Amino acid sequence: MMNASTGTTADSSVTNETRNGTIDPKEAAHFGKLAAEWWDPKGESAMLHRLNPVRLAYIRDAIDHHWPDAGAARKPLAGKRAIDVGCGAGLLTEPLARLGAEVTGLDAAAENITAAADHAAAMGLYIDYRHRDIETLEGESFDLVTSMEVIEHVTDPATFIAALERALAPGGLMVLSTPNRTTMSWIMLVEAAERLGQVPRGTHDWDKFLTPEELTAHLQAAGLHVIDTRGIAWDPLQGLHLSDSLALNYLMTVVRG
Repeated sequence: MMNASTGTTADSSVTNETRNGTIDPKEAAHFGKLAAEWWDPKGESAMLHRLNPVRLAYIRDAIDHHWPDAGAARKPLAGKRAIDVGCGAGLLTEPLARLGAEVTGLDAAAENITAAADHAAAMGLYIDYRHRDIETLEGESFDLVTSMEVIEHVTDPATFIAALERALAPGGLMVLSTPNRTTMSWIMLVEAAERLGQVPRGTHDWDKFLTPEELTAHLQAAGLHVIDTRGIAWDPLQGLHLSDSLALNYLMTVVRG
């Protein structure tokens, strides 16, 4: 399989290592069961397929603002290392590779890593996929750190964020997203989305959702600084879209304080 960015022959690699992180094993098992359908836009991960373009638009804007000299480039992440923490089967990881980054994807479910590597290979992309937790990563740093809809599945958000901070290179950029803990998120994500089959039943534990204030406090405690926060909202006409409302879900751009 050809590496799309270098023209060399290379399949995505898979590394399995001893796990010792903050992702709840029950959560990992839940998402591992979805691996076979992760890339099906009409399957149990349908909402992720609708959400992904919104997240990508926000991330691309953050990249362009953080590295303005590369903003007009087709591959603005060329020469940079990126890590997608909680990558699932690679819905976000693959676009980061297409933007030119040398990408690593981590996930707590071995089934997801296998599905991600197989799909990337079929697309001609080389991605370093690893079945491990960010807390066990040592001696590596990345220019871009992303973690989408993950922190609400960890047992210790402070420890998780501290590990994300350790992985962030000097001058680097971090982008996070997570549902807010509001009445709106309970109705839309837990009741409506799960009952209507847009996400599998049991995906969300509303009590583990973090408000923007709570997440900001954790980030500040780790020496990080939030420079932008945008909401992801839904309505019948626009579907999921970037919004000033943080009631349902939100994204944060983060740098070192």
